Amino acid sequence: MTTPATTRAPGDRVETLRLRLVDEQGAARAGEEARIAQTSHAFGFGCSAFELRPQEPDAHTRLWLDLFNQATLPFYWRWFEQTPGAPDTARLHRLAEGLRAHGVRLKGHPLLWHTLAPTWLLEKEPADVEEAVRRRITREASDFAGLIEQWDAINETVILPEFTAEENAVTRLARARGRMHVIRLAFETARAADPHARLVLNDFDLSSDFEDVIEDCLEAGLEIDAIGLQTHMHQGYRGEAQIAEVIERFSRFDLPIQLTETTLLSGELMPAHVVDLNDHVVDSWPSTPEGEARQADELVRHYRTVLAQPAVESLTYWGLGDAGAWLGAPAGLVRADGTPKPGYDALRELLHEEWWVQDRALRTDAEGVLAVQGFAGDYRLELDGQGVGFTIPRGGGELQLVRPRQAARG
Repeated sequence: MTTPATTRAPGDRVETLRLRLVDEQGAARAGEEARIAQTSHAFGFGCSAFELRPQEPDAHTRLWLDLFNQATLPFYWRWFEQTPGAPDTARLHRLAEGLRAHGVRLKGHPLLWHTLAPTWLLEKEPADVEEAVRRRITREASDFAGLIEQWDAINETVILPEFTAEENAVTRLARARGRMHVIRLAFETARAADPHARLVLNDFDLSSDFEDVIEDCLEAGLEIDAIGLQTHMHQGYRGEAQIAEVIERFSRFDLPIQLTETTLLSGELMPAHVVDLNDHVVDSWPSTPEGEARQADELVRHYRTVLAQPAVESLTYWGLGDAGAWLGAPAGLVRADGTPKPGYDALRELLHEEWWVQDRALRTDAEGVLAVQGFAGDYRLELDGQGVGFTIPRGGGELQLVRPRQAARG
């Protein structure tokens, strides 16, 4: 009788693969002992990776690599191309190649965004702005083709035409040509430059306004590969019910969902009356023992809730460390002094112990079958002192592997 390799996971994330082992004549290898071990998750456990040093990993980078399998890299246009025609391509290419060498999957953020648009665009007329956008997207999507697998094609479109925090050329273009024109410009230009890249529509506005934008895009025939939902929680954990409700609402589009920017604080919460998180400015915002305990609990609850939703394909935490954290908030999993918080340890235990098929011995049944249960992802089979990789796909399935018997080898 087959002994299943099992692991605990939320919702329907546990898949079953019937792995049949046969010899070179096609005969079942019944009653054979094998070892199974997971090597990676198909689910994207991501984190922003702006500050990493993957070529010569420091302690901070090693902590990152020990936890995450997907990185978001910064392509904010104002910083990426401070001088027209002088993009920061070489540095980002080194960072991307270094992370890929560690097996990390990559996402670029974002190809187009009204915030952090170059100030040198302001002097241009709409037609020239549009041409500059097209050149920028074509260049980045082409230069990183085969390296960066997916992009936030355009960021925060709900607020795009009404954005008033600062004058910028992208909002001005949206007012002149319409929001849908700008969204189409971003997606179709990126698709033409790299047809293999997955393109995401990402937003912090999780109201029906974003649903309306998505509906408009789909009705216009725009090809969206995934919906990105930001969940910064500087004012407190939103709770399992609210997170599940948001994901359920956006699941109706039958598109994969990514939780693209998640934060939970380990210090004092931002006051509830603050509307724009950027408006909260303090001299010091320390992590506290009480806050760290709260953050650890909320992280586990949040990850369990998100992975229980079948539509979600990735969850990206926004910043490993407090040093250099967005808005200076104590949202990192690592303190400013470089030491891990309880939240880091709790998340690592969840991802790499509870939700991980550890190395274990199994025996095939009379038909040569191993029933392997676990998260979708990559695994390694050890038999007769030799190893071979295989994949459990989302939804499970069946797979046959031909493994010559020991006696057949010299």
